[in-house]
Amino acid sequence: MNRKIKSALISVFYKDGLEPIVKLLSELGVTIYSTGGTQSFIEKLGIKVVPVESLTSYPSILGGRVKTLHPSVFGGILGKRDDETHVAEMKQYNIPEIDLVIVDLYPFEETVTSTTDEKLIIEKIDIGGPSMIRGAAKNHRDVVVVANKKDYSLLENILKEQKGETTLEQRRMFAIKAFDVCTAYDTAISNYFHQLNVTTPFNKEEKILRYGENPHQKATFFGNLDEIFEQLNGKELSYNNLVDVDGAIQLISEFPKAPSFGGGLGEVFAIIKHTNVCGIAQRSTVKESWDAALAGDPESAFGGVLVCNGTIDKATANAINEIFFEVLIASAFDEDALIVLKSKKNRILLRMKTEVRSLKSGMQRSVLNGVLIQDNDEGNYSEWKEAGGRETKASEKEDLIFANLVCKHLKSNAIALVKNKQLIGKGCGQTSRIDSLRQAIDKAKQFNFDLNGAVMASDAFFPFNDCVKMGHEAGITAFIQPGGSVRDKDSIDYCVENKLAMVITGIRHFKH
Repeated sequence: MNRKIKSALISVFYKDGLEPIVKLLSELGVTIYSTGGTQSFIEKLGIKVVPVESLTSYPSILGGRVKTLHPSVFGGILGKRDDETHVAEMKQYNIPEIDLVIVDLYPFEETVTSTTDEKLIIEKIDIGGPSMIRGAAKNHRDVVVVANKKDYSLLENILKEQKGETTLEQRRMFAIKAFDVCTAYDTAISNYFHQLNVTTPFNKEEKILRYGENPHQKATFFGNLDEIFEQLNGKELSYNNLVDVDGAIQLISEFPKAPSFGGGLGEVFAIIKHTNVCGIAQRSTVKESWDAALAGDPESAFGGVLVCNGTIDKATANAINEIFFEVLIASAFDEDALIVLKSKKNRILLRMKTEVRSLKSGMQRSVLNGVLIQDNDEGNYSEWKEAGGRETKASEKEDLIFANLVCKHLKSNAIALVKNKQLIGKGCGQTSRIDSLRQAIDKAKQFNFDLNGAVMASDAFFPFNDCVKMGHEAGITAFIQPGGSVRDKDSIDYCVENKLAMVITGIRHFKH
């Protein structure tokens, strides 16, 4: 069912990209209604525009809070063209049909991030805009609605190709996009009043991905990666790339050493596979960090995502170039290193512009018929309680701190074995903690690591003393765990009896 656009209501906050649409509508003989700043913008283009006030017989009042909230406007949007009663009432009350609604919303989220002035924030809660968008989307059998400037080019192409006509399928598509915009907007406002400060994705830039987690799944990314990275080489990031890159960035953000960001914790290199850490080490140079990270599990590194908190130099690039990997992320790259790394055209190279941790104000996950929202898992430990048979040595303490951060980024149940700030064994995603430990010890033995003097981190408490006993038998001398089990004493007593160090942190780091 095609509909010819004969009239349009345009009222937008952002005017960029609007000019070609307005000119095309004028060429097609479409009557344009507008108000306020948008009306002035259109008039400056030399295009005839009908003030909304001429429909409502009321000026913009209450400081602009009330402009379009009137039956003459909403009747024109909501009136059914094939309903005789609607048509008769519109004629009786001189309500013109409105076939196209181009409306965006006041920048509420942008205002929240730029000021703490509640009065300014409240004034950016749009009332008329969402109402017109929802009305037009509801009546999409007759009306086209465009609620986001990113869809201007799509509308422009349709107007050109179809000479001002739209199909029902096209109007329905625009309606779905419009409802998404309203949903995201309302969620942002609700979050502000609940003080959750969680950003909503649907009003951000949209990018259709090649496919989702698997080839038969469709996928879309909402967001602007250019704010975070400069892509220096390679193909487009896939769904799985993006998930692993996010995991890599969350991990490396625990070690804020990169020159661009300040700090001074040493060079850290990590290798991520399916969001789990398969190799990580901290050394005095990037090359040494890479060598040690790779040695932790050279098999799993194949096809992984690599991340570094320092500058990639030529020596490191030559070493990395010897293996296949999907993505390399760093705060900077030397020019001669880029020449080496760009030898593979599909290899994705990303330069970090900022710390992603500072951009993520919360975590969201869709479950069942709703969405879960939670705070980020910030921090390493809330207390440092020496509970074992002796105090930790200085070198053990450094390794325990390092191991606990690594363990935090492994899927639960998680165990990390560290020696000299190098991950030498890990167990993750197992249904029992003892199985994760067995996996971690087997990994260490597979690559000929000596576990004597190593430390162990656990993402959650030890329910029994079996883990510390097995770890001790393998050569581990210090343990770190959150505590909280009704049987904490079992593990503590074992450490006391065997002169092993144990630290209770008070923070669990489950990751599902």
